[in-house]
Amino acid sequence: MSLELASIRYRYAGTSAVALGPLDLVIEPGRVVGVAGANESGKTTLCLVAAGMAPGVVGGRLEGRVTVDGVAAAGLRPDEMAQLCGLLFQRAAMQLTHTTATVFEEVAFGPCNLGLATGEVVARVRWALDAVGVGELAPRDPTRLSGGQGQLVALAAVLALRPKYLILDEPTSELDPAGTQLVADALVRAARETGVGILLVEHKTDVLARIADEAIVLERGTVALHGPAAGVLADPRLAELGVEPPARDRLERDAWAAGIEWSDRLAEAIR
Repeated sequence: MSLELASIRYRYAGTSAVALGPLDLVIEPGRVVGVAGANESGKTTLCLVAAGMAPGVVGGRLEGRVTVDGVAAAGLRPDEMAQLCGLLFQRAAMQLTHTTATVFEEVAFGPCNLGLATGEVVARVRWALDAVGVGELAPRDPTRLSGGQGQLVALAAVLALRPKYLILDEPTSELDPAGTQLVADALVRAARETGVGILLVEHKTDVLARIADEAIVLERGTVALHGPAAGVLADPRLAELGVEPPARDRLERDAWAAGIEWSDRLAEAIR
């Protein structure tokens, strides 16, 4: 049981250059795989390929295979793929429908379009809102939410489709620290409590250090680093790859460079 990308090479329509690949990646249920990389390193392309949007929606040419629990993504209809792999973009405004009066209706929009019975829709909406910790927002106007709240509602709307896997393209990029923490906490709960597998593209490596089980760093569409998140995010090659290390690792290196002995007690004091 996994979302697997095997021997992937992808080219956008009208280009001969490979935008992604060669690449192999597996996302297992209940685990968070973090993705970092410089601009134009292939992070968004990876999300589109993993979610079946490329080439299914955006076109282009894909070599290799994407399978969801052993089923080839190429053989699935868009609505079937959407129920298996939920995709969340950087901006909540891009995913909210702007046609509903309440958050509850917003989150119910997707399940309703699946033709589910009313009782099932209601159960899914309540479950999704509770899963991301925003049940109290159900009666609110979705256009009158903070950035963090809006992103959590967009996440709940994806979860209400009950996907087995979540693919998130820099979901905290426009959020302040408080909003970032809200989203990070929600993702941890979703992975640990619902068993959803998560592919998380994030330029804030502090978020990856906090919640990712494993991490990859992309460079020009290929995997430059891959392994347990703690090891990858502490790798001294990150800066060369255009990725800022997590704050703890930067501070530790600066402390040693200044002749200050680093310790767990010091790390705890500056958290």
